Amino acid sequence: MIYRVGDVLRISCPFTPTVVTGVDEAYVSVRWPWWEIDPDAEGVRWNGEVALGRADPDELYMTDPASPRLAPGDTCRVGIPARIIHVIEVHEYEPPQEAGWLPRPSLSLLVLRVGEAPDVAAEFQGTSIEPDGGVPFPLELFFRPYAFLEVGDDVADAAGRAWRFDGPWTWAAYDGAGEVPWPLALLVGGADPAAVAAATATGSHEAEVTRWRRAAGLQDDAQSR
Repeated sequence: MIYRVGDVLRISCPFTPTVVTGVDEAYVSVRWPWWEIDPDAEGVRWNGEVALGRADPDELYMTDPASPRLAPGDTCRVGIPARIIHVIEVHEYEPPQEAGWLPRPSLSLLVLRVGEAPDVAAEFQGTSIEPDGGVPFPLELFFRPYAFLEVGDDVADAAGRAWRFDGPWTWAAYDGAGEVPWPLALLVGGADPAAVAAATATGSHEAEVTRWRRAAGLQDDAQSR
C-alpha cells in the first residue's frame, strides 16, 4: 500500500510477551520483542530496549499489566489495542534508514491518534511508525480524502482553472491561489477521469474535509492541516 498524508488508518498489534528492563516516573522500558540489534550500524547503537511513556496520551503501545504495576525484571506483554490513527507525514528512505535495529525501515509514517488535530505551531507532534519495520501491526485504510485522485494529477475546477494535486491539503494553482470549486475534471495523471467526474459531481472541497475530520474523530471547530 502507498500511504499519503491525510490517510485515516486502523492499527493494532498482537500483545507479545517481554521483560521490563527499567521504570522511572516518565517511562517504562521493555526488551523490544520484534527487532534485532543491527551489528553493522555505524554511529548509532541500540541496546534492544524501547521506552514507553507512562502518562503519554499519544503513546500507541501499551503494556499488560499497565505500567504503574510494573517493576524491573517483571514479565509483561506489549502491543497496540485496535484504534484509529491518521497520517500527518510520510518519509521514505532509500537506502533503508540505519536506525540501530533490524530490519532497517524504508518507510516511516508520523501519525496522530483519533481525535488529535494537527498543530502547525507545534515543534513536534505525533508518533513515528514503520510499516516495514518488523512490528506485526496490520494497517487498514479506513478513509482517504480525495481517494479518487493520485498525487501529481492535474485537474480543472468548475471555473476552468488548472490545479496540481499534491495531497488533500496541498493544492497548487497554475495561475495563483484561491479555492478549488467542484466539480473537477482530470487533465493529466493516473486517476480515472470518469471516477473523478463522478466523485465531484456533487459536494465540495469543504465537504470532503468534513468527511475526513469525522473519520479522524476531530471536532468541527478544530483546525485542519
